[in-house]
Amino acid sequence: MNTRRGACPALFTPMKTGDGLLVRIVPADAITPTAFVRFCEAACRHGNGTIEISARGSLQVRGLSLRSAPLFASEVDELGVAAVGVPIIVDPLGDDPAVLVDAVGIAAALRAAIADAAIVLAPKVSVIVDGGGRLHLDEVAADVRLRVIATNTGSHLHVALAGHAATATPLGTITANAAVDAVIEILRVIAARGDARAADVLRSDGLAAFGNIPNLRRNADSPAPRPAAEAIGLHPQRDDRFALGVALSFGHASAGALADLARAASARSAGLVRPAPGRVLLLIGLHRADARALVREAEQLGLIVSPADPRRRIVACPGKPGCASGLIASRMIAAEIARLPHAPALESTIHISGCRKGCAHPTPAGLTIVGTDRGCGIIRDGSARAAPHAYIEAGNVAAELTRLAHQQNEPAHA
Repeated sequence: MNTRRGACPALFTPMKTGDGLLVRIVPADAITPTAFVRFCEAACRHGNGTIEISARGSLQVRGLSLRSAPLFASEVDELGVAAVGVPIIVDPLGDDPAVLVDAVGIAAALRAAIADAAIVLAPKVSVIVDGGGRLHLDEVAADVRLRVIATNTGSHLHVALAGHAATATPLGTITANAAVDAVIEILRVIAARGDARAADVLRSDGLAAFGNIPNLRRNADSPAPRPAAEAIGLHPQRDDRFALGVALSFGHASAGALADLARAASARSAGLVRPAPGRVLLLIGLHRADARALVREAEQLGLIVSPADPRRRIVACPGKPGCASGLIASRMIAAEIARLPHAPALESTIHISGCRKGCAHPTPAGLTIVGTDRGCGIIRDGSARAAPHAYIEAGNVAAELTRLAHQQNEPAHA
């Protein structure tokens, strides 16, 4: 069991939570529907039947025990659905005509190079390889970011450190052929500081710490920002095929429902099932008619099939009792809010956090509801760590939001 401070739960090192042991894996780049079904069946057999997809696209299985966790890990390891080593996140669509470089191939070569170099990094260090696909990775934070950019001499990779696309510190550009060696050297610099992240190195030593990266062309300019990527819906691929993106309600679903969806996708000749950032599951390689039929089946299974679904604007952690730190039943409250009539109060993101840590949404939200010893703290335009301006009972949250919505809709008096 993983007890190291700052550690992440992994396949062979689960972490204790309120509902048992939790396992988190970075999914492999190619998971067949059959392998995904077996993964779901293992989650039912050895856990409590709940599967989560995180904001970063990781798979989580809850409710394992000291006895069942090793059995689950062994079965999942044989399936090959978990990527090994440092988390490396790539464009999730796979055969995307918009991709300019082989991000999956670069990621595979980088994983092998990290293993060969025996680099020991802090648990949360991660790398992004963004090949320019439709579902870009600008909103996913990482220690090392590679993003393809088109230049007069061909495609290069822009390198940045520590953050999202908008906040990361630019380092320079590199050719795709030299990318692996450059990232290895960057990771060596980070690893040399012990249990550190790229942000720690930048704070202590600045960009000078990364002054000897091979074949790196120094360039302070960041690529232009891109419109937000929406993973829910149909995405064209090559050979008249499509990928269908559906989201998990508040990031979780029953393993049985996900297995049923994967079986239906397999029956319609889907080639891959891939979890993606934003708590989304992609069913890849479908004909258009089959993809549309799967939309109906996914909706019947309780999954989110439209970006306009109100559940899509609500971020909720497991809360009480699933998390040992949870003081409120976050997902139960989230479900109540999602059933409220449309109102201006629900236009922005709502974050419901079981405690002040704010794991599900560390950044500020339009409205944050946080569990405290005094009940539900209400925070506007802030994170779960901010000071609440009011407190209400958990059972009154939906009624309070309804009251606020009516208050906003009332015409101003002369």
